[in-house]
Amino acid sequence: MIEVLRRSLLAVLTLTVLWLGAAQPGAAQENARYAAIVVDAETGEVLFARHADSRRYPASLTKMMTLYLAFEALTEGRARLTDVLTVSPRAASQPPSKLGLAAGQTITLDDAMRATAVRSANDMAVVIAEHIGGSEARFTNMMTLKAEQLGMTQTRYATANGLPDPRQITSARDQAILARAVMRDFPQFYSYFGLHDWAYNGRDYRNTNGLLRAGGGYDGMKTGYTNASGYNLAASAVRDGKRLITIVLGGRSTASRNAHVAELMDTGFEVQRRRTQGEAIQVAQTFFEQRGFGVGAEALSPPIAYASLEDDAEIGGESTQVAYTAAPAPAVLPTQVAPSPSERAAARPPQSLTAALNATAGAPLNAPAPSREPARAASGGWAVQVGAFREEKVASDWLTEVNRRFRSQFASAERNVLAAGDWYRARFTGLTEIAAKTACDALAERRVTCMVIRPD
Repeated sequence: MIEVLRRSLLAVLTLTVLWLGAAQPGAAQENARYAAIVVDAETGEVLFARHADSRRYPASLTKMMTLYLAFEALTEGRARLTDVLTVSPRAASQPPSKLGLAAGQTITLDDAMRATAVRSANDMAVVIAEHIGGSEARFTNMMTLKAEQLGMTQTRYATANGLPDPRQITSARDQAILARAVMRDFPQFYSYFGLHDWAYNGRDYRNTNGLLRAGGGYDGMKTGYTNASGYNLAASAVRDGKRLITIVLGGRSTASRNAHVAELMDTGFEVQRRRTQGEAIQVAQTFFEQRGFGVGAEALSPPIAYASLEDDAEIGGESTQVAYTAAPAPAVLPTQVAPSPSERAAARPPQSLTAALNATAGAPLNAPAPSREPARAASGGWAVQVGAFREEKVASDWLTEVNRRFRSQFASAERNVLAAGDWYRARFTGLTEIAAKTACDALAERRVTCMVIRPD
């Protein structure tokens, strides 16, 4: 009788332990592919991090960088939303998820970007890459270079769409840096990532990010899935005027990933709410850990099946074995997602990302954010030219955009568009020699083309 009772008690205890393990938020962290980070979008403060600097596969989160470079080309006048792109045989041959246009068919850049953001179309990502970079290989080099400029130390790109390549790696922290950069640099285009659906050629496409339809202030950004990466999600939400970015990599399913992101978001906003009410929460990580996040046992990293699979789809496929090794986390985790080196050099005053995104939410997607302060009185005869364009409006719009992004550099300048034959030169005038050279150096560090013009 005693033996029976002992065995019954042992069985009950075993079931209890198993139930508790499944119920704890930290259970998701037993997955070797798991990584997560929660960041205050305005300040860059890291509220929670788990394996945030370990190397992971981005899958279709890659498309955030693809679209970042497309936005950059649009603001610099190197591309237009109305550009007609021809689908190449290489683009048409990409595996699903895809839009499915045949080689030789055409699509506008605007629709290609919508397909990339909403449908996560692998073929359209390549179409964009070939249009902006001339070839996907050249474009992926541009992607990696931009990642380095933004301070994404763990990220390398080999494809424009995120389809499997063992060279293509990232980290949760790097994806948070990229998400902030998109919001900071191109608020007028951020709405692409929040499109709930998109109609094209008589068919309606729903965004792969189910949280956009769940309420709770979610307004972006991107999903991703391959065998090797697991279920990834970069998400952003606004509540009570506060914006948080949450990155989760390596989820076991779409549903569990979405639930985990929601839990992390809820906890992050609770930290913000309590701080607003006067509660001293100096280390948000501790607050998360008290609720069971980030305290699971470390898992080993076995080889991972790496296959060309449909983005964010739970389907099988042929796979190959690729060694997957997590990079060791730093001894002391940074408490802030730091601005990029170029952002620090520009010395721009802090801006409200949330306000900027809200201000442009209803604006045309091709309209740069307007300058919020007029140019001040001229102080010299030197000038900085930031481009020459065939259309006067493009030149004027680009001046406005550069002024917005580098306001501190051109506080004493006037904005002028000078006609020269069939070209319109966009210039900041009335600068001193030192001011002109300093401003051009700041722009060059952000890879914005400029030229210092001497007085006549």
